[in-house]
Amino acid sequence: MTEHVFNRCEVKDLRRRLRQNQTQAEKIFWSKVRGNQLGVKFRRQYSVKQFVIDFYAPEVRLAIELDGAVHFTDEAQLRDAERETLISHYGITFLRFTNAEVETTLAGVLEAVRLKIEALRLHAATKREL
Repeated sequence: MTEHVFNRCEVKDLRRRLRQNQTQAEKIFWSKVRGNQLGVKFRRQYSVKQFVIDFYAPEVRLAIELDGAVHFTDEAQLRDAERETLISHYGITFLRFTNAEVETTLAGVLEAVRLKIEALRLHAATKREL
């Protein structure tokens, strides 16, 4: 029997609470990526094992994390790095932005995401050709 890794039932209530209590940066970002606006479908508050990713595009296995002040301590950064390492074992690539970046330079954030999506698609196409 295979292990259930994605969007596990025991994390469902947490995911729901996080969607209902988005930060301002998450609201802004979601308004610009929902509905395939960047050419891929994004999901909000997607879980991998017990961890919840802010935004996830399954087609290209791209996770987007928006970090507020709570993420800037040494302890939090260590915890985030460990979490990211575990999740990356499932072939998921991460992009991290601060809430301030989303709120002040949204166009640059969206361009970085668009370029990463393009690169991930190109990489996947290259792997298929080999």
